[in-house]
Amino acid sequence: MKLHFSIPAAEELREGRGGRYVVYSLFLEGFLLGKARYRQLRRWDEQLRQVFGRAVPAFPPKFYLAMTKSMADERRSQLEQYLQNVTLDANITKSDVFINFFRKLQLATFKIQTQRAFLDVYLADGSSITLDIQTSDTAERILQVMSCKMGLARELIKYFTFFFIQDHDDGALSVVKKVAEFELPYVSLQSMKELDCKLGIRKWYMDPSLDTLLTDCKASMNLLYMQAIQEVKRNWVKPTEGQMQELEFLQKKANKAKFLEKIRDVQFYGYVRLDPCICDYPEVGCSAEIYAGNNEINCCIKLPTNQIKEVSFKINRLRSWQVTFLGEEDTLEFRFEYNDSGTWEWIILYTKQAFLLSSCLKKMILEQMMKETNKVPEMETEMLESMKNSKKSSIQQKQVVHSSFISRKRFWVRPNEEDCVFEKIREEDL
Repeated sequence: MKLHFSIPAAEELREGRGGRYVVYSLFLEGFLLGKARYRQLRRWDEQLRQVFGRAVPAFPPKFYLAMTKSMADERRSQLEQYLQNVTLDANITKSDVFINFFRKLQLATFKIQTQRAFLDVYLADGSSITLDIQTSDTAERILQVMSCKMGLARELIKYFTFFFIQDHDDGALSVVKKVAEFELPYVSLQSMKELDCKLGIRKWYMDPSLDTLLTDCKASMNLLYMQAIQEVKRNWVKPTEGQMQELEFLQKKANKAKFLEKIRDVQFYGYVRLDPCICDYPEVGCSAEIYAGNNEINCCIKLPTNQIKEVSFKINRLRSWQVTFLGEEDTLEFRFEYNDSGTWEWIILYTKQAFLLSSCLKKMILEQMMKETNKVPEMETEMLESMKNSKKSSIQQKQVVHSSFISRKRFWVRPNEEDCVFEKIREEDL
């Protein structure tokens, strides 16, 4: 499945001799990853083709005449689609050619030299571990260093990942975005200073039953236990009074294994909770709390009558979804096509965490596909490779799922269209 790449802005600059060129802003999950010229991207494409040949999607052609506004619009849209399509192949995204290009791009864009640095990684209990790294280290590399320092078994690293998180004054916790494996966390933190984000390590799977695979390792059990305690304290989960009493008792006894066993029965355990947002279901303008996990998007909706209505949208009834940038205060629209009693309809959520929700959906679908094929859960890249090589997965027969990113609300993706991205550039952007 595609990564959430977009190019929402382009800037025309002048060279020393008076010539002009365009710099494209490459965004990943709504945040600036780096800036690049067309010729940089073309050279990178040539390098990819030397290694992967025809597996690399078509690159937007070069124009030999002066570009008009419509030509510039078309090129930016094509470059955006190219970035999304090239990430479909896990072999490409894992390659040195791919990783080194974005490493250099991030460092150059934010004017950071490769040098020794210290990076704080926060655990769910609020404590942190300081790592001795290079500013050019990828998230994948830093996760390996982190796991080594914590004593986390190598085969269990794949169940955890980094997120950028925010702690609010009222005690609330926001998960801003998942960090991509090839991303440079040190550099990204510098670019996100205004948001006052921290780098945190959390589990990365949506099926709570997978906890059982991690409880034999002390380090992984500690990470799960700390996150479970955090979810209770931050009201991410909804235990009954009896469940809460039992969990408090087990916590006092420091019985971590039993605590993790019991909390799996608590509503919303193992889910990702989004910040309160606005939805159009069942009525326009309703406020909602969104929980994603265990093969569903669960919405606790406050109706105009102040009543709370809980609605579960099962992913096996979901056909497609899209993220749209509305252009107002970084507002994002997340809409998904859902089959309710035989009728397909679009459900709309307005949330700044739309890309995170999209990532959660992808993860749930991958995990469900792996269950359908009766295989032991593996790394996401391995699951993608398995799906590409096998066309007989029963879930693929039942359900066709695609996602897309749209940068202006006036453009739509019809349900039967392929994944695509539509872009418009204002004249002042060129």
